Formats: sequence, C-alpha cells, structure tokens
Amino acid sequence: MSKISKFFKGGGSAGSKGRGGPSPQEALARLRETEEMLSKKQEYLETRIEWELAVARQHGTKNKRAALQALKRKKRYEKQLNQIDGTLSTIEFQREALENSHTNTEVLKNMGYAAQAMKKVHENMDLNKIDDLMQDITEQQDVAQEISDAISNRATFGDEFDE
Repeated sequence: MSKISKFFKGGGSAGSKGRGGPSPQEALARLRETEEMLSKKQEYLETRIEWELAVARQHGTKNKRAALQALKRKKRYEKQLNQIDGTLSTIEFQREALENSHTNTEVLKNMGYAAQAMKKVHENMDLNKIDDLMQDITEQQDVAQEISDAISNRATFGDEFDE
C-alpha cells in the first residue's frame, strides 16, 4: 500500500486506534511525511514545467500546435504547483501549531509536577510555628546584639561621672 493510500485510508499504527486518536508524535511524523511527499511532487512539477517550456521553444514557430500544447501542459503544471504550495503552507502551519501545543502540554504537565512537589514540601509547615520560630530568631538576634554591644564598649574604669 502506498504512503498516500495509507494516509487517506487510515493505514496508521494499530496502537493509535484504540486510544481515541494519534499521539502528537504520530501526527507530527505523518505531517512530515506528507510535507516530504509534496516537496518531491513540487520538484517533479518544476522539472516538468522546465521541460515543457523547452519543448515549446524547440517547436517555436515551426510547429505551433505542438508548442501550444506544451504551453498548455506547462500552465496545468503551474496550477498544480500553486495548489501544492498552498497545501504545503497549510501543513507547515498545522505542524507548527501541533508542535507548540505539544510543548505547551509538556510545560503545563511539568508545572503541575512542580506544584505537587511544593505542596509536599510545605505540608509539614505550619504558619503559627513559623511565626513563633521567626520571633525566637529575632529575640536571639537582639540578645546577641546586646552582648556584642556590651563587649565592644570600652571599659572606662571610673572615667565616666554621673552628673
């Protein structure tokens, strides 16, 4: 079965059918395959257009009928080429949107994991206990400052008089 018929007849992997749709990776792979196939078709059509133009030039005024037929074929190929260009643009846009959606999903999932981890870390913490601890720390810092101030003052040994 060709790639095109597999694509349009649902010849995808059997694993994706039971899950309610393809995974983002499967969809991206199929879009890339389609882009590749359309790019090859573009190259083929461009070659055919050049060839038909050469045929038209070759026949020129000698065989106007053959030259006109070649130009008509060239025109058809150009129309097909324009359609493929539009289709490729659409597929590229869809692929980029899918990649962005997949990235956003992964980011959101990881943010959820981080939120759960933070919740687990904070579950043993009580705000009242934290307030009491911070007050104790402040009190001990004040005591330490008073001790430091007392030690750092010069000993005057009676030089100071109380007026």
